[in-house]
Amino acid sequence: MSRIGRLPVSIPSGVDVKVEGQDVFVKGPKGELSLTVVQPITVELGEGNLEVKRPDDERDSRSRHGLTRSLINNMVLGVTEGYEKKLEIHGTGYRVAAKGSNLEFSLGYSHPIVIEAPAGISFAVENPTRFSVQGIDKQLVGEVAANIRKLRKPDPYKGKGVRYAGEQIRRKVGKAGK
Repeated sequence: MSRIGRLPVSIPSGVDVKVEGQDVFVKGPKGELSLTVVQPITVELGEGNLEVKRPDDERDSRSRHGLTRSLINNMVLGVTEGYEKKLEIHGTGYRVAAKGSNLEFSLGYSHPIVIEAPAGISFAVENPTRFSVQGIDKQLVGEVAANIRKLRKPDPYKGKGVRYAGEQIRRKVGKAGK
């Protein structure tokens, strides 16, 4: 039995969960999310919690059991607390500015780069070198943060670029001088 899959997902007060066949709908104070559960896995709504069950010990069922439970738990956490990824910019002249709900980056290119916020995502700029991506969908928050990081990955020689807050960059030694 999957250690993660057999744990029940507790539903806090203020969160409304509906299970209709293979679809799970979670509604909370921050928003609403839905998930279509893959076929062999079933979800049962109990009193104050959700149980994720699998019919057999086939390899396919075992691999999706814990995954489904984690996805549902992430949905419940997302509609109650939300998710946030903090990023920081290192480099001379590199900066970010908020333009309405969008972000405008100056990352050493000949032009500024504007990133539009997808539905369900908001940006917060603390200062010109620190900002965060916030939302209720964990996967979407991580994907938007990764796409922003891809604009200018941290350079292994000087460490310049966009990185996650607290990320350690493995630095390389440059050319040896005479």
